Amino acid sequence: MIRNGSHAVEDEDQGEPSSSSLSPGKRKRVIRVWCDGCYDMVHYGHSNQLRQAKAMGDYLVVGVHTDEEIAKHKGPPVFTQAERYKMIRATKWVDEIVEGAPYVTTLETLDKYNCDFCMHGDDITLTVDGKDTYDEVKRMGRYRECKRTQGVSTTDLVGRMLLLTKSHHSNVDDTAYQLHTDNFGKGPKGHSPWTGVSQFLQTSQKIIQFASGKEPQPGDTIIYVAGAFDLFHIGHVDFLETVHKQAEKPYVIVGLHFDQEVNRYKGKNYPIMNIHERTLSVLACRYVSEVVIGAPYAVGKDLLDHFKVDLVCHGKTEVFPDTDGTDPYAEPKKRGIFRILDSSNNLTTDHIMQRIIENRLQFEARNQKKEAKEMAVIEALKHKEDSLKKLTGNRRI
Repeated sequence: MIRNGSHAVEDEDQGEPSSSSLSPGKRKRVIRVWCDGCYDMVHYGHSNQLRQAKAMGDYLVVGVHTDEEIAKHKGPPVFTQAERYKMIRATKWVDEIVEGAPYVTTLETLDKYNCDFCMHGDDITLTVDGKDTYDEVKRMGRYRECKRTQGVSTTDLVGRMLLLTKSHHSNVDDTAYQLHTDNFGKGPKGHSPWTGVSQFLQTSQKIIQFASGKEPQPGDTIIYVAGAFDLFHIGHVDFLETVHKQAEKPYVIVGLHFDQEVNRYKGKNYPIMNIHERTLSVLACRYVSEVVIGAPYAVGKDLLDHFKVDLVCHGKTEVFPDTDGTDPYAEPKKRGIFRILDSSNNLTTDHIMQRIIENRLQFEARNQKKEAKEMAVIEALKHKEDSLKKLTGNRRI
């Protein structure tokens, strides 16, 4: 089953809802799926959830919470609601978004948007008073679940930014990074399994699931852009949308530089996301047709000829020279196919880093609060399970 360029996989996608959970009038029409969330600092974990949700039905509606609602239940978001709305609109599996969706998902919301069921990951989302936000739809059989994507979380990404180490570029074997995974945002009663950090392992199957698999067609304008596209954010989305508008039938190829190359010209602990993570993040964008993993820094003759590139674009950000001091865009400039674009959005990964650093204490407190609520739920579930075991044991006696 292929929908919107995504491949459904049995071990992750749970299939279509059972007819028993749907009203008779809905069984013979398009299956509409509802997802909702904060979608703050959108990463490939969020994208993978939306991919799986789309594979469960035919039309995906995504509700995005306001800044006010997130601040009330979790703490201050990194991105504004306007930025978060636009990020979700740019995700290729999304058909429609609902701005200002309620934090607690109810049957009323599902019915209002004519959705058959709600889908969420296998972690838990709690209100400010510790209640499951999906309790009502779960009880009424209008809830489906997918596997949470291993190896990525907002907690982990924030920690990488604050640590200023480079361990995330490779295997997790650095003492400072391991200390982060053990302690960042840890609550007083230990770790929640839903907030912890785990290592991301890239597979060819995951790339296939995210890729469109579409070849350029006759009449397409092949446009090439290159960069780090680190912490894929709204600044990148606005740029790629502008690139996409450069032709009537665009086929946009994004060249991603290897981690070592990005660190050479960006310095510090960049990139925050390694090459495998950045690949999935970019592939999830609806304006991107193809990704070159580990693209050469200099856009030379071989690359332009191989992909039959018609146009090379770059934003208004600084172009760093190659290792030999030459202009990496010399060849497309010589051919007259180079274009500087202004997307009117100057947001960079540096700006995001600054937002995080300036609000470090708030984000750490937010994560500790979230983990404490999750641990309370875990303890309550354990107590319920223990009580049930005792009751069963007494009956046997």
